[in-house]
Amino acid sequence: MKPFVPLLFCFAALCGYSAQAQSNQRPASDKATFSNPLPVQFGDPYVLFTQGRYYMYGTGGADKGFAAYSSTDLVNWTKEGQVYFHQNKNGWSDPNASWDGAYWAPEVYDVRGKYYLFYSAQWNVNPTHEKENFRIGVAVADKPTGPFVDLTNRPVFDPGYPIIDANVFFDTNGKAYLYYSRCCYKHPVDSDVAELARKKGWYNEIEESWVYGVELKPDFSGVIGQPVLLLRPPVKLSDKQAQWESLSVTAHEANRRWTEGSVTFKKDNVYYMMYSANHFGGQHYAIGYATASSPLGPFKKSADNPILAKNIDKGGVVTGTGHNSIAYSPDGKEMFCVYHGRTAKTGDERVVFIDRMQVKNGRITIAGPTTIPQKLPSGVATSGRE
Repeated sequence: MKPFVPLLFCFAALCGYSAQAQSNQRPASDKATFSNPLPVQFGDPYVLFTQGRYYMYGTGGADKGFAAYSSTDLVNWTKEGQVYFHQNKNGWSDPNASWDGAYWAPEVYDVRGKYYLFYSAQWNVNPTHEKENFRIGVAVADKPTGPFVDLTNRPVFDPGYPIIDANVFFDTNGKAYLYYSRCCYKHPVDSDVAELARKKGWYNEIEESWVYGVELKPDFSGVIGQPVLLLRPPVKLSDKQAQWESLSVTAHEANRRWTEGSVTFKKDNVYYMMYSANHFGGQHYAIGYATASSPLGPFKKSADNPILAKNIDKGGVVTGTGHNSIAYSPDGKEMFCVYHGRTAKTGDERVVFIDRMQVKNGRITIAGPTTIPQKLPSGVATSGRE
């Protein structure tokens, strides 16, 4: 394909739309409130706003590919069916590998009228027969509902280790950056937590996943330069982040510490990177964030972390809160954290939550997790009936 220069997005690059584009969007609802969780069984939910409508993509709900939902108000969602199929003409993945090909964490971006889907899957080039052979691909479509076709018959690039959880940020200077998580697989790391686990007889080693960033070529055909390490679990137990980021180990859920599901945006010349730590399948999955003055760091983690976590220890019913994206209300005035979690009723099934969030004075706060009724997103017209 011919190279092009991406649109100059800021928040729009992350969320798939600008607040201005929504100023006239006022969908109607017959209720004045909504409650979490939403009736969408997705992990890793990502929301795009384009052409006056929201689209949600996530892990699950499709046969070795990806499905989508659409909405006018962020609350009521309609199934759009499967939008990406692994057997498209340029498909590079292995649907017969572990986890049915591991089609995970799709994100879709509107760039000059084309829709680009970044995702993780098992690569069919696997001469050493690795169980976790994940790479990141990109597919394109003319509509947000697909069908998406891979740009080429290979991943975006091969760093030499398994990677998942792609997130793309378009800076105001026109450059695009790809963020991803290096998997824990065969990545044991020495740390105070690893030493503690050995002394306690919990695990012989602790594997870790780390978040990296790298500049993307303008046509998404590859990367520019070498990936830069941006976030990793704390090395020292004295680090204030160590306690919450090590719960998968100290609670004996797994011999791994995760740093994954990153999402980056820019506000007031500050780069914010939200991320998830701990086992996605456990109750301690939670969200933190870090800030930087440039898109490739260095990033400093917030002392407020975690900013979203389980609430069962406070009388609630929600666990496993993580891997978020960001969306705005129809009038653009409210910011929402879109994430997956579990409740006592949903069991192991991951379902979607949306809760209000704010970025003020360099701090991110999220009013969640909630399960009680709350007001509809601002700009949603209602009939006045409860």
